[in-house]
Amino acid sequence: MGETILVTGAAGFIGSSLAERLFDEGHYVIGIDNFQTSDPRGRRMAHAEWIRHDVREPLSVRADKIYHLACPASPPAYQDDPVYTMETAFIGTLNVLRCAEECGARVLVASTSEVYGEPLEHPQREALRTHLDPMGPRSCYDLGKALGETLCAAFKDSLELRIARIFNTYGPGMDPEDGRVVSNFITQALAGDPLTVYGDGSQTRSFCYVADMVTALIKLMDGDIADGIPVNLGNPDERTVIQVARDVLEMTESSSEIEFEDLPKDDPTKRCPDIRLARTVLNWEPEVDWEVGLHATVEWFRKQEIPF
Repeated sequence: MGETILVTGAAGFIGSSLAERLFDEGHYVIGIDNFQTSDPRGRRMAHAEWIRHDVREPLSVRADKIYHLACPASPPAYQDDPVYTMETAFIGTLNVLRCAEECGARVLVASTSEVYGEPLEHPQREALRTHLDPMGPRSCYDLGKALGETLCAAFKDSLELRIARIFNTYGPGMDPEDGRVVSNFITQALAGDPLTVYGDGSQTRSFCYVADMVTALIKLMDGDIADGIPVNLGNPDERTVIQVARDVLEMTESSSEIEFEDLPKDDPTKRCPDIRLARTVLNWEPEVDWEVGLHATVEWFRKQEIPF
């Protein structure tokens, strides 16, 4: 028999892939989601237990392990209701940590590369201090996640804690309307619409295929070394946004043009993880090449009932 594992945000992009993997590995998975930014019709693990719950409310569930991924993560979603985003990131994390304390569960809290803000060092290593604008349009998410890490520090003496700083992730299962660069470019290319590149496209991102990210999260949870310290999880294969646009056009065989618009305020110009810690303590690094992952993602989008 496997363990009882609770996944908050289990209907989201990474959460659903993680929950499905855990379920396939023989664990009893409890999926929690309030479906604020996900569609209950798209949830996986049909035979697992589902609880419709908002983590801003107290939570009492018995589990051996808790993966806490509940929070709006795409810019349009978290900027649409910044108060909700901040409450989910802080109060939701506090409720999850208290639940873990009550039942004695090991807990992994999903943080983000966005805590680095506009980075003062490149690539970004875990010891790098944040460089954030508390009044900026992205601060509800960036600082909310940073406060979640601060909560973890407050609970580190009473819990087995894991903190994952997740960098850009892509793959099958993405929400076509989540406002992220890969899903935006694919949906625009398949529809024959212009691909929207913000700024001049020279800003960089590093994309990790979702299956690799799920493996990293499980390794981080199950390992006994990285207790209570943030660990970067992502792919250090850095590429410019304009190159991503060209790759999508080639992969989709689309004749769409590229249009340039002003760069949004506080949009980071560089994002690339230093994953030496993950390599050392988790014996993990990404395995799926960009071209392979992008092809799988494009083909998944082609099969969806999306009015391109």
